[in-house]
Amino acid sequence: MIELLRETRLFGALDDIALSALEAALKKREFEPGDLLCSEGESGDRMYIIESGEALVLKAVGDGEPIEVTVLRRGDVAGEMGLFGDRRRTASLKACSTCVAWELAYEDFEAILDQEPSVAKGLLVTLSKNLARETSTAATLRAKEEERGLRVAFFGANPYRNRLYTEKNAYGYALKFFLPRLTLDTVPLADGFRVIVATANDCLDAPVIEALHERGVELIALRCAGCNNVNLDACARLGMSVVRVPAYSPYAVAEHAVALMMALNRRTHRAHVRVRDGNFSLAGLVGFDMHGKTAGVIGTGKIGACLLRILYGFGCTLLAHSRTQRQDLVDAYGVQYVELDDLLAGCDVISLHCALTPETYHMIDREAIGKMREGVMLINTARGGLIDTEALIEGLKSRRIGFAGLDVYEEEAQYFYKDFSDDVIEDDALARLTTFSNVMVTGHQGSLTDTAQTNIVETTIENIREFQLGRRGNDLTNVVPGLAP
Repeated sequence: MIELLRETRLFGALDDIALSALEAALKKREFEPGDLLCSEGESGDRMYIIESGEALVLKAVGDGEPIEVTVLRRGDVAGEMGLFGDRRRTASLKACSTCVAWELAYEDFEAILDQEPSVAKGLLVTLSKNLARETSTAATLRAKEEERGLRVAFFGANPYRNRLYTEKNAYGYALKFFLPRLTLDTVPLADGFRVIVATANDCLDAPVIEALHERGVELIALRCAGCNNVNLDACARLGMSVVRVPAYSPYAVAEHAVALMMALNRRTHRAHVRVRDGNFSLAGLVGFDMHGKTAGVIGTGKIGACLLRILYGFGCTLLAHSRTQRQDLVDAYGVQYVELDDLLAGCDVISLHCALTPETYHMIDREAIGKMREGVMLINTARGGLIDTEALIEGLKSRRIGFAGLDVYEEEAQYFYKDFSDDVIEDDALARLTTFSNVMVTGHQGSLTDTAQTNIVETTIENIREFQLGRRGNDLTNVVPGLAP
């Protein structure tokens, strides 16, 4: 138990005598999934230390349903602020798996403070650095720290990236990670932050931008290349700066596109499941040679160009369609730039790597699918809105589309990055797509490699650094394209 206490942010600085005194006062509690450890608004008289399992922190925002703020795991402490001020619960805590927690009553803890001075001393070491909300004394200490550290709020945060941001935080920013994605309902979480970091699935329309501006947000740092979810006119009107990560690892996304191609072609996803059931039959697993096939890439920026180089290695004939033609790809790999209709009609494999704009929205619709070869393979690792999902389903049913590999989906914000294994997917189109044996859907993981994620984190940190040093708007290195001066 003492080892667990050492892992906590609150008690980690205590000596062995203090830890032993705490250990004697703790009571073990077990909770099943869905059990409430405590409820927002109720009077609190104890704190909890998570030993195993996970517990959701839920907070009411406005009149809507409580939102998931974060997840507590081993070593996390909940309810500690009741020791230092109002003992009304500021959030609810619900077990989301079988959860073991140790309970410490406030009155027992206060008795320990009286008996063991080393406990109070250890807490003072920790208090100003780690507590999320403070008494006036601790707030003063923290304010001095934040004079040196810019406050940055992350929406749609996940544990893997959170650790990276913390590790790469060379400039001492005061980082706060919020589990829910950014919407008008969750904007209040941005109170007091000058910078927010957002994902491609966050809502940054005009009402959200205006609400962020009212709360003092000056910089929106996108941890992605695309900015189709941002109302840039509203940002320009309000003088808010917007930066992005224009390139993180084109290899990661291009290689994921190839992984989808090859898994669909050779039916490895089906073969894997079959063999796990002891079925070694080869029926229905016939694929085709990529060598000699015609592959088309729509969008030949960094990712599209990388994919063309890989497909050249397979021995494919290469067609491309893009706003800007690259002579280096023509010279080195024999890429032929053609009109979109010619690419659609002439390819066995088509992969999308262009930005989502009003012009490219639903570029793959019924009409476009009707121009494709029978049995074509369609891959999308760019943006879900490039494809009309209903038209795609019709194309699959008619067998015009023989294979579809999707790492993105036009309504993915409601589902991707979340676990619905014990729930119902109410999106009929997404549910339908997952029933086709010739379709693979992955949860927007194309950039999920260690190299890509590190590059995203480091670029985001440097983008924020430029802002901290006084650069604004179009003076920022990675300002989004189209932001008015």
